[in-house]
Amino acid sequence: MLQDNAFATVADFEAKKDELVAVRHYLHAHPELSHQEEATARYVADKLTAWGYEVTKGVGGHGVVARLSVGEGTRGIAIRADMDALPIMEETGLAHASTRPGVMHACGHDGHTTVLLGAAEHLARTRRFNGTVTLIFQPAEEAGVPSGAQRMIADGLFERFPFDVIYGLHNHPGAPEGTLLMRSGPMMAAADTVEITIRGKGGHASRPHLAVDPVVIACNLVVSLQSVVSRSVDPTQTAVVTVGTIHAGEAVNVIPEYAKLAISARSFDPAIRRVLEERITALARSVAEGHGASVEIDYLHGYPVVVNSEAETEFARTVAEELVGAEKVATCNLIPGSEDFAYFLERKPGAFLRLGNGLNSAMLHNPKYDFADDSLTIGAAMWARLVERYLGL
Repeated sequence: MLQDNAFATVADFEAKKDELVAVRHYLHAHPELSHQEEATARYVADKLTAWGYEVTKGVGGHGVVARLSVGEGTRGIAIRADMDALPIMEETGLAHASTRPGVMHACGHDGHTTVLLGAAEHLARTRRFNGTVTLIFQPAEEAGVPSGAQRMIADGLFERFPFDVIYGLHNHPGAPEGTLLMRSGPMMAAADTVEITIRGKGGHASRPHLAVDPVVIACNLVVSLQSVVSRSVDPTQTAVVTVGTIHAGEAVNVIPEYAKLAISARSFDPAIRRVLEERITALARSVAEGHGASVEIDYLHGYPVVVNSEAETEFARTVAEELVGAEKVATCNLIPGSEDFAYFLERKPGAFLRLGNGLNSAMLHNPKYDFADDSLTIGAAMWARLVERYLGL
């Protein structure tokens, strides 16, 4: 067992804060979209190789996996960071703003990558652990199905690079910089997309009795869908059904042939997820058929629920409280957003954490968003100490 003073502290990383900020600003200025992270992956891999890691590139696309073994310990821990950016035109006006028009790190993956690189350098230099650490730099988290996590798993991530537990984090606008939030059990929602096409019978607007109006049917369906959560889901559970788009017709004097709707369905429990699918599908069919129309339903299953295992979450909480004090560690509320880290947690125990990005931070996926540099040292120290504590037992 290592002595308490042998574990990483925030002070260890404050001395290197300027280096962390420089890395983060470089990544922010050079964003790459999902499945296009070639330069980012090369940048990450070169640093890891220089620090002495065994580096494998091209895992599930542009994924990078780095491993370092110290001592004779048989335990293994994995830490994951995502690397991709979003198709958004940046509006921050910062000196390190994106140099690529229409592409920016609007979700903070530049910060996630930086804190893991910071921890990687520290762990390689100090080597105060006994076992194997696996660092996963994942592409295409923003891509949707199939995501970078799915592609890395399909490429043999768990078989080629075995480990016992896995952790990841995401920044959290609205929480103070340097705070850590965690939650055992369900934390982030499953996100499914439903595309519905209602096919009626087109005609002249002056003769609706000779047509089957898909616009009226679509409107009826939107109203009916409001009952899915309020009348089919246990009031103690949480779910969201949102009709995001309706498209029908092009001319005011024409009843169109069809109308299309797109729905976002979010839930925190597999059973509730099934209820949403059953009720949305049944309502779409019954409303359309009741009005004499036909319906096509494409129910697309997105990322599953992020479910943190209890023991690994509590271990992370203990480490976080040691690192920054209990007053800076909080329980995270349920988050209706989704994350493909869920696929890793379906296969291995672990936990997904949240790192405060500031009370006044712009929202995620906002053109004015920027990762908080004051959180870099906390994030890097958390990962380094977590590895040392897990592999120091």
